[in-house]
Amino acid sequence: MKFGGSSLANAAKIKHVAGRVIRRKHNGYRPVVVVSAPGDMTDDLLKLSQGVSENPDERELDMLLATGEQASIALMCMALKDAGQAAISLTGPQAGIFADTDHTRARITHILPKKIQSELAKGKIVVVAGFQGLNPNEDIATLGRGGSDLTAIALAASLKADLCEIYTDVEGVFTTDPRVVADARKLSEISYDEMLELAGAGAQVMQGRSVEVAKKFNVVFEVRSTFSDAPGTRVHQEAASMEDVVVSGIAFDRNQAKVSLADVPDRPGIAAEIFGALAKARVNVDMIIQSGARDGLNDISFTVSQGDLNKTLKALEPVKKLLGARELLQESHIGKVAVVGVGMRSHPGVAAKMFQVLAEKRINIQMISTSEIKISCVVAKDQIDAAVRALHDAFELGKKAKRKAK
Repeated sequence: MKFGGSSLANAAKIKHVAGRVIRRKHNGYRPVVVVSAPGDMTDDLLKLSQGVSENPDERELDMLLATGEQASIALMCMALKDAGQAAISLTGPQAGIFADTDHTRARITHILPKKIQSELAKGKIVVVAGFQGLNPNEDIATLGRGGSDLTAIALAASLKADLCEIYTDVEGVFTTDPRVVADARKLSEISYDEMLELAGAGAQVMQGRSVEVAKKFNVVFEVRSTFSDAPGTRVHQEAASMEDVVVSGIAFDRNQAKVSLADVPDRPGIAAEIFGALAKARVNVDMIIQSGARDGLNDISFTVSQGDLNKTLKALEPVKKLLGARELLQESHIGKVAVVGVGMRSHPGVAAKMFQVLAEKRINIQMISTSEIKISCVVAKDQIDAAVRALHDAFELGKKAKRKAK
């Protein structure tokens, strides 16, 4: 059972979560609870560090950020014990979670859950700090954004848990963001691949890294609300029945920027030079388009997250000079919208329908990227909401459309 920061923002919410955990135990389960830092504590600690240092040392930053989850595990165990339950709090290292040496964005290397298993055998509820592990230097290393979800999924795999529940402030995975489309519908189930594509296209419910681990180790997990007893959304291996639904959801991302190198020489190794520089700068590139060559030159355009734009431009300035490219251009008033569904594999015409819908709304498509189960388009940022609503309606994903189909 993993609980995010919004579920632990104050004493009343922590007690509420403790009650949920206790009910699970009364139902015959042996709960292992993974918690994030309470409320906005991680962001507050980051701001505090930046007030002390413009460029905080990453080892010390990990030591600081890890204290947020440690506050949560202690408070959660206090609440459980106050309710008469035997419980024990464990940091990531105490729980046997080992990570690599990449501070602030470490990856879990392996888990040795002996202490967790020992405490469960004593009848205790085990509460583990998410987002952290022990690296080979015996230092705490944090796992980056979404790290507590990753901790929960990895522990579920290691412990061979019956189910991993990801509790949050929404009731599950919806066909799109209900704040944009009022009749967005909660999905009862979704495949790992669809969840990965939705996360990659901007859906904020789960980080892609956690879903990848769940898929690799076949961990069934359910995204559900901390504050409701309604069933959530189960995420699991693809089933044949899932192909009956052509499109499962519409995702979007406003946090995008487009970068273009104009008049780049058309010869082998150019793309390797450009994207090698970005890899060294630790910039994740999303969509890439290369124009057809003309007079021995072409243009290369790609998208990155808005937060990586300055880092991208800095990394490419020397590359531009080295290659003799004419211009390094940027465009930050863009966003991405995507349709996702495993049914696309067996239902042709999804791309044509998407492009037609956007054309009818006079929404210009700047870039297109496809996978087997996803089609993404870059559009103007101020047209994203209109695009999402039009596509959601066209593919009949809403509550009203579902009732009509019945």
